[in-house]
Amino acid sequence: MIKYFSSTDFELPGQSKISSWLVQAIKKEGYSLQDLAFNFCSDEGLLKINQEFLGHDTLTDVITFDYSEDKKISGEVFISIDRVRNNASEFTQDFEVEIRRVMVHGVLHLCGHKDKSSKDKEAMSDMENFYLDSFS
Repeated sequence: MIKYFSSTDFELPGQSKISSWLVQAIKKEGYSLQDLAFNFCSDEGLLKINQEFLGHDTLTDVITFDYSEDKKISGEVFISIDRVRNNASEFTQDFEVEIRRVMVHGVLHLCGHKDKSSKDKEAMSDMENFYLDSFS
């Protein structure tokens, strides 16, 4: 089950359709869904999480906490709506596409994909684009 929470005035449109799309991505990656929560917050809110839990003093668009076991996805994904809006503007991308990109990015982390090295970042970007192309 996928749940959506927000500490801002943001409400994700088309939650049912996005949930189905994410479940299909999870299955394609060879996993099944147990529990997944998306938490939409501000830059300030995500910065506090980044500082407290990861020891990083930087803004970011997404932080993923993975509680998965035995190929069953369970986790929390925190997304800064402020960062997503800024990124969409910076990359001349529709906000709806950028929010889905960040959401599937979090899901890909839960499926074991990394993005620390240049090679991993490129592979992650390719996977994001693959799944974005499958959204209809």
